Amino acid sequence: MGLKVLFVSSEVSPYAKSGGLGDVAGSLPKALKAAGVDVKVVFPKYKNIKEKYLSDAVNVGSLTVNLGWRKQYTTVYKLNCDVDTYMLGNDYYFERDGYYGYGDDNERFSYFSKAVIEFLDVIDFIPDVIHCNDWQSGPVCVYLKDIYKKIVSFSKIKTLFTVHNLQYQGIFGKETLGMMDLNDGYFTNDKLEFNGMVSFMKAGLLYSDAVSTVSKTYSYEIQTGQYGYGLDGVLRCRNNVLYGIVNGIDYDENNPATSKKIFANFSAEDISGKKENKRRLQEELGLPQKDVPMISVVSRLADQKGINLIIEAMYDLVGRDVQVVILGTGEGRYEHLFREFSYRYPDKVSANILFDDVLAQKIYAGSDIFLMPSLFEPCGLGQLFAMSYGTVPVARTTGGLVDTVKHFDSESGEGNGFLFHDYVSSGLLWAINEALNVYYNPEGKWEKVVKNAINTRFSWDHSAQEYIKIYEKLKDEA
Repeated sequence: MGLKVLFVSSEVSPYAKSGGLGDVAGSLPKALKAAGVDVKVVFPKYKNIKEKYLSDAVNVGSLTVNLGWRKQYTTVYKLNCDVDTYMLGNDYYFERDGYYGYGDDNERFSYFSKAVIEFLDVIDFIPDVIHCNDWQSGPVCVYLKDIYKKIVSFSKIKTLFTVHNLQYQGIFGKETLGMMDLNDGYFTNDKLEFNGMVSFMKAGLLYSDAVSTVSKTYSYEIQTGQYGYGLDGVLRCRNNVLYGIVNGIDYDENNPATSKKIFANFSAEDISGKKENKRRLQEELGLPQKDVPMISVVSRLADQKGINLIIEAMYDLVGRDVQVVILGTGEGRYEHLFREFSYRYPDKVSANILFDDVLAQKIYAGSDIFLMPSLFEPCGLGQLFAMSYGTVPVARTTGGLVDTVKHFDSESGEGNGFLFHDYVSSGLLWAINEALNVYYNPEGKWEKVVKNAINTRFSWDHSAQEYIKIYEKLKDEA
């Protein structure tokens, strides 16, 4: 009998996405299905899902969820897509702008977690494993071992809990327990209590049957005080069932030889098209059309992404014969500073303070060097997208960046990027200098590192097989 998996996420691309979680939830289930897994996906029906996705969604049933003193009606919708994908609709909780950041997020995602389990009867599907993702679905793991453990059909379901970013933990007041229909016995240090509050992330870490995160290196880092955000002790206690599986990207969607989103197609065999992409990008952004190194940043503008190091490095970079292109939104101070650089150095800096997927592809294809000096990086997708288009990453040795970027060795010709260790702007500038030295090397070393980058492959097919191993192990333990 085949493997049955329910994939639970608070966001799924392309329907609802605020970051990497949405990308994973939109891609991994496809790879699982291709590998023969009977996989279904479920997420909340948000207000800002585009009508083009909703127009042919089908109402397949309904249920009522009891949550504290509330009884909440839920409509189940099935979307028209390759993988069986469902939305749980409740206007009271999800007919709002955005996804998170509301004062009742504890109630919203407790409701969602409970509804996820109860909707299994509506679609007549009992999975071997429920694959939960980040704090928003952490309560699923507790509910299965508490409220629903006596229901025979649910009693053998196992849970895998994946941490995409440990910094965001879903921490709420003690009163949350009552609203969740859990007793005060859960408010202890060995259960859900965390610094006098209730942690949904801790719920997932402690009550799941296995824990994973999105790169091997990050799985080690989060067991340390530096990266554990207060939960490193919990993770060390569970390290016998803690796995690190690096994310993948869709190479059909990110293939410079076939992409319709870029100006000119090219491949590892013939990279000449990159120059045309640079020239056309310069034209579109109003930069001088000349053959100088183009350094790019496509990122959320936040401390985690090392944006402060990039700002410090900018004062040096604007004095060189290079161009810097930024795309992203985030903290106001960083948006302001990049705009200021663009205003003062219009021939050298293009600051695009917005989210634009098509422009992102053009930047990946047209630039030469991609900056990703993260303070920490669970996996990172930007460096994978950049490399697929032959744009060479300059990255810090942390998390998934370590697992995907290898420092280029001019002697051996091996490596696909440039790495630095210490979280200081001088380290970033050192790595940029290393890249520029190779760029200007007359022996054609730059072409070698560009081709190495294009030929780097972290596909979802491989990652899916690693997840399947965990699912099968959990199923065997049931």
